[in-house]
Amino acid sequence: MTPIQGRFAGKTVIVTGAGAGIGWATASRLLEEGARVIASDVAEGRLAALTAATSSSALVTIAGDISREETVQRVLAACEARVDGLANVAGVMDGFLPAAEVDDATWERVFAVNVTAVMRLTRAALPVMLVAGGGAIVNVASEASLRGSAAGVAYTASKHALVGFTKSTAFMYGPKGVRVNAIAPGPVRTSINGASRSDHGWSRIAPLLEAQAPPVAEPASLAANILWLLSDEAENINGVVLPSDGGWAAG
Repeated sequence: MTPIQGRFAGKTVIVTGAGAGIGWATASRLLEEGARVIASDVAEGRLAALTAATSSSALVTIAGDISREETVQRVLAACEARVDGLANVAGVMDGFLPAAEVDDATWERVFAVNVTAVMRLTRAALPVMLVAGGGAIVNVASEASLRGSAAGVAYTASKHALVGFTKSTAFMYGPKGVRVNAIAPGPVRTSINGASRSDHGWSRIAPLLEAQAPPVAEPASLAANILWLLSDEAENINGVVLPSDGGWAAG
């Protein structure tokens, strides 16, 4: 997974959830490959650490809740009327809560970050891409977007919704030069809180995870997939959900 020098030279790419895990790896590699990166994260301290680690003048950081329109508009303003790529990486989990146990606050927060934030940022970026004649969007879905046995009800429903959003947007704007795809990771070494809050939910899911789930992947592996889908090398790929799960989806 050696960076390809200059692959994103002259391009501006937005990355959400850039302060940790897949988002950090994606933003860092984009910078290595020549992009100007607008990096968003809810935690200002994590963005400061990214800035210190990359030491790149091509990195612009925006701290804030990406599900809020105010943060979306600050991200868009930082792009300075150019958006070549958008990686919607930010996401939160649900404690493996099943339908009989999920609380309103968990449901609303999971959908706000995993679905509404993606919609709002895509809605803001699309007009800029359309004026330019094209662009690429990659949404980070999940193995939970392909099955009902990988997470709780809120996370599973949100990632299924994200797949629908991806395919609809790909269909609507593909003829105008905007490609929209998603990746569906399996287990990845990230900072996302995956602790269980339901004995029943975990008792149903844990045996399947132990029997079927592949080894935990490194964020760099997922970043490589995201960059490929963002790049011109994937020019004929649109509306696809790419499992990046060590073969879990094949089982």
